[in-house]
Amino acid sequence: MTITHCIFDAYGTLFDVAAAARDAAREPGQDALAGVWQALAEDWRRKQLEYSWLRAITGDHVGFWQVTQDALDWAMARHGLSEPALRARLLALYWELAAFPEVPELLTRLKGMGKTCAILSNGSPDMLEGAVASAGLGDRLDAVISVEEVHVFKPARAVYDLVGTHFGTDPAEVLFVSSNGWDAAAAAAYGFATAWVNRAGLPQDRLPGVPTHVLTDLSSIPELL
Repeated sequence: MTITHCIFDAYGTLFDVAAAARDAAREPGQDALAGVWQALAEDWRRKQLEYSWLRAITGDHVGFWQVTQDALDWAMARHGLSEPALRARLLALYWELAAFPEVPELLTRLKGMGKTCAILSNGSPDMLEGAVASAGLGDRLDAVISVEEVHVFKPARAVYDLVGTHFGTDPAEVLFVSSNGWDAAAAAAYGFATAWVNRAGLPQDRLPGVPTHVLTDLSSIPELL
């Protein structure tokens, strides 16, 4: 089948999850953060994912905003950071994450090709609304789909089912794009064509699904279609 729908993960794929810590570290008075911001960002993201997986397994679901706060608290504790004002600032910046530079042009090109473009994300609806508005992407997206519709995080199959629920598509009509190797693998096992945006040059995850394409950024996606 022809690919008619391009479905994107949000955090780490369209939006730079390191931006909150990086931007906060550049602000006056953040000397303690300046030396550890990159490690903090990595720990924050890793714990955010780990907590989402554990909650999916146990069925103890909360919104992604709570997971994001819990992960930040762990990361700050690990790096000896305890200032409430810093915590508040990092969380505020997370609502305004920058999109990667190639994202606006990419979505414009895909829309020009007649493709339906949407987000499928662990993020809660209000978080995603804030990120999309901050990045100015609203007019380039046909839908923003949150796992809150099924109350379980990726890689549960119920999340990938949401694409068909919203659009009535066959999985073979979908290109699913994620910067998370495990997400791309799960989507491939589900039946989507997949593009793994491997920005960090990581090894492929040893999972049943194998990504259809492995990219270093998003810019070449139109050529795949």
